[in-house]
Amino acid sequence: MRGLKGKRAIVTGGARGIGRAAVERLLEEGARVAVIDQDADACRGLQTALPEILTICADVADKDQLEQAFTEIAEILSGLDVLFNNAGISAPSPFLELSVTQWRRTMAVDLDGVFLCAQAAARRMAQGVIINMGSVSGLLGMPRYADYNAAKAGVIELTRTLALELAPAVRVVCISPGYVLTPMQEAEYTADRMAALNARIPLQRHADPAEIAALVAFLASDEAPFITGSNLVIDGGESAGGTASL
Repeated sequence: MRGLKGKRAIVTGGARGIGRAAVERLLEEGARVAVIDQDADACRGLQTALPEILTICADVADKDQLEQAFTEIAEILSGLDVLFNNAGISAPSPFLELSVTQWRRTMAVDLDGVFLCAQAAARRMAQGVIINMGSVSGLLGMPRYADYNAAKAGVIELTRTLALELAPAVRVVCISPGYVLTPMQEAEYTADRMAALNARIPLQRHADPAEIAALVAFLASDEAPFITGSNLVIDGGESAGGTASL
């Protein structure tokens, strides 16, 4: 990708899954990468595997921790060009059993965290790109994920608003994956569950995290200078049939 070499990037939730794949791809493209993740053990493991990166253990829902993390990273990297706002959580729960505690924690991480990180990043960017993690669940909804669906719908709309307010210096885009086969998900699937989920996806498979990372790299690069305010769906065609795919 043109223009990623030397770019200074932060990936939240970057110690595993899609976040880690994005870290690896950005490094391959020559970017300088820092990771913010609340899992201290995963951060240590990532730092050992990729000693050229900077890792900071922090909760994206905690404004004070984030301010300290962004300040430290911006000082070490001498600025900031790219934020991949990837950190998120989800846990299935029937709506009538969904607790206020779970609702507030999901919103704190998946929506408030995106807001806080985007604000901290934009304040430190002369020019740059903010890539927010949405989901097809924020477009179609999914039973038993009311909190997650609502948060991701909020991320999509927040992206549009930030794109208007931060232009022309900062581009803001959202990506909305469908099913992605992270190591954690793969460990939880039975063969029957995997087959059932793949059957509802037109391309008949889950995405690989590296495929999501490739889109992140493209959007962060100089190959995508006119893309802002968009929500790019990457779901193997799942959402093309609307609710018929649910």
